[in-house]
Amino acid sequence: MAELGLNEHHQNEVINYMRFARSKRGLRLKTVDSCFQDLKESRLVEETFTVDEVSEVLSGLQAVVHSEVESELINTAYTNVLLLRQLFSQAEKWYLKLQTDISELENRGLLEQVAEFEKAEFTSSNKKPIIDITKPKLVPINEVGTTELLNKEILRLQEENEKLKLRLKNIEMQATNALDEKSKLEQALQDLQLDQGNQKDFIKAQDLSDLQNTVAALKSEFQKTLNDKTENQKSLEENLATAKHDLLRVQEQLSMAEKELEKKFQQTAAYRNMKEILTKKNDQIKDLRKRLAKYESED
Repeated sequence: MAELGLNEHHQNEVINYMRFARSKRGLRLKTVDSCFQDLKESRLVEETFTVDEVSEVLSGLQAVVHSEVESELINTAYTNVLLLRQLFSQAEKWYLKLQTDISELENRGLLEQVAEFEKAEFTSSNKKPIIDITKPKLVPINEVGTTELLNKEILRLQEENEKLKLRLKNIEMQATNALDEKSKLEQALQDLQLDQGNQKDFIKAQDLSDLQNTVAALKSEFQKTLNDKTENQKSLEENLATAKHDLLRVQEQLSMAEKELEKKFQQTAAYRNMKEILTKKNDQIKDLRKRLAKYESED
């Protein structure tokens, strides 16, 4: 079977259009045939005609057929414009710009390919059953645009907000772990110094000197570790502050986007109608309260 290089959905759309075009073409051909039949029944009633009479009959037939063919060509052109309008409208919804190549419309090879495709699809021996496909309605163009972009921006900001919250939580956990490790190292140093003081009277001078050297080395190593931890803690605190600033910025953008969407909604006809109905209802309630107060005062 001939193919057009399209997916199944688009090929079915092409088949539906070709079916529509074939039905219109069949109706127009029947109209042309009826023009000839009317001519035979109304004018060709005599046995002989002069040259002028034949010329007149053919001229009249030419005018009628010319009008029918011209009408069909114009209608076909307008129909194709409406079809293109549907496709372009759907493309503009997604901010796409479609392009056409007019020269391809006279490509003999492609035209023959379409003819083979039509022949394979619509011949009586290979004719497929008509499938009732519920076609989706086109989304009106006036319901998309700024509002849809605002909704997408709000969703994007919400996702970014969640990511920043998760990042902030991880940074806070890292900072807490660093502080715990720093406290443990300080406690270990204090225990070591206390142990050194308790054993100072029971060791020899050389052992004391070795111990002091060891303590000094441990102090140096601890100080280095402590400095590294301090720098790491500062980096984590800076990352934490940056994450908090980013979170506040995203929350502010999210709030502005929601306000813009709410402002956009307040400008819609539905909102104005609802507001007008509520205003009328409030006026009616005030009037009923006044009447009720009037009746109570009379009692």
